[in-house]
Amino acid sequence: MMALLESFSYLDTITSLSSANANCPCGGSHIAADHQKFLEGMPQDPADLVDDLCKMGHYSGETLEFARALTQAEIRKTLVLQMLDRAEPGQRQICYDLIQLAGGLEEAFAAAFGNRSTQFFNDALRLSKFRRRDFLIKVAAAAAVVTAASCVSNNNSQAPTATSTNAAATSKLEKTDLTIGFIPIACSIPIVAAEPLGFFKKHGLNVTLKKMPNWAAVRESAIAGELDAYHMLSPMPIAMTLGLGSSAFPIRLASIENINGQSIAVASKHKDKVKTAADFKGMTIGLPFPYSMHNLLLRYYLASGGLNPDKDVRLEIVPPPDSVAKMAAGQIDAFLMPDNFGQRAIFEKIGFIHLLTKDLWQGHPCCAFAASQSWIDRHPNTFRAVNKAIIDSAGHANAAENRQEVAKAMSERKYLNQPEPVLTAVLTGKFDNGLGQTLDVPDRIGFDPYPWKSFAKWISSQMVRWDLMPTEKAKYEEIATQVYMTDLARELAKELGQNPPAESTRIEKLKNGDFDPGKVEAYLQEQKKQFKV
Repeated sequence: MMALLESFSYLDTITSLSSANANCPCGGSHIAADHQKFLEGMPQDPADLVDDLCKMGHYSGETLEFARALTQAEIRKTLVLQMLDRAEPGQRQICYDLIQLAGGLEEAFAAAFGNRSTQFFNDALRLSKFRRRDFLIKVAAAAAVVTAASCVSNNNSQAPTATSTNAAATSKLEKTDLTIGFIPIACSIPIVAAEPLGFFKKHGLNVTLKKMPNWAAVRESAIAGELDAYHMLSPMPIAMTLGLGSSAFPIRLASIENINGQSIAVASKHKDKVKTAADFKGMTIGLPFPYSMHNLLLRYYLASGGLNPDKDVRLEIVPPPDSVAKMAAGQIDAFLMPDNFGQRAIFEKIGFIHLLTKDLWQGHPCCAFAASQSWIDRHPNTFRAVNKAIIDSAGHANAAENRQEVAKAMSERKYLNQPEPVLTAVLTGKFDNGLGQTLDVPDRIGFDPYPWKSFAKWISSQMVRWDLMPTEKAKYEEIATQVYMTDLARELAKELGQNPPAESTRIEKLKNGDFDPGKVEAYLQEQKKQFKV
């Protein structure tokens, strides 16, 4: 039952709880004023999902009512995506494309079932009417009918024609009302701040910002066509385009949201034990997502200390807003998360900052703004406008004189929902590290939107190193060119009066040796040889 509740429930905020370990109605422990309970991903087997659903009838009335509070949209989306994930790759991709053309799963279901779709999913929530086998058949039928209905629709319509985004003029927007999904972390600031600070409006757009529960939900909503564009971890567009961890779904990384802005926080009980990477041996460390800079940088750091990240520590996927509460409860010893959670651990007096990731790689990317290739092809002018608005917002947020204003605006409940002192500490770089020291690191986080193609190549090399990408897919130059829209970002920045670099790649300066984007394979082999992993 809890697997289902944790997968689906996203209670945006709960009234202030008195402690980091306060109990919430769902049975978990959450940090004060931060109830955002969720797990990365969904059950991987439809049978497992149905087992959880079937158990609803065996719990108390209160639990059953909570389960019934799950929206029909959530049930529909998850069941269909579970079934499509088990289709043949070619058929699955066609289905995803067709669902997008229908305008999302809601519209696809309306076309497939009409009024009967509502009754079907009402019945699904009253599982006592069905045997498990009958329900599985109905779920499979739902996916099949959606596919069939979409195929009929597709035969009577024209596929969208690709248009050069470089030639598009922002004066003729194909669409002005947009929905952009984001995770409420400091890394999302250029996207999120563009709404209250007026950058979207300045560029002719009306944007609805939609808080997403986790990175897997961003990925699934992108594939289902439920969002126009997205806040993503910078490795995600590469992974999704190549079909790593999901069906292949071409995504373009339009601009970088933040550089630096991550930290390794450690529970206070380890203050006298953790001094170097080697000291993490045997610990449980939280990460937000497999395809993240957090995962890649943590592995890079641990390996430099002689540890095998897959054998000498336990890496656990933890939604960022749960990280501090899990540390307070002793469930994780440390985490590498967006900086506002590292600072939050200090604010709650449960941890300290061991390392800022900028000390591993000055200027490394973290999050990004992205959109699907098919959406860009259909909305080239709108895509330029929204990317330009976000690059404009990034320039504003990056200016030291604006950091206090941005911290105050972003602390609001509807945006990042964080204490203003926490965001101020992160954005200004003046902070207590939890070890009795007050530090001044102005570049703790930066908002430089330029998507260096050398970023893409380093990320790809590390995904190969840690078996997140098959070697045969590691076509480094092709990946960088296909996914990272460096030329467009440069063009838009110039239009805004910014001064972007003229080059697309550079030598990246990392703690354990320079990365030459022209010699990716040699770098990868040298790292493995040097650190034996």
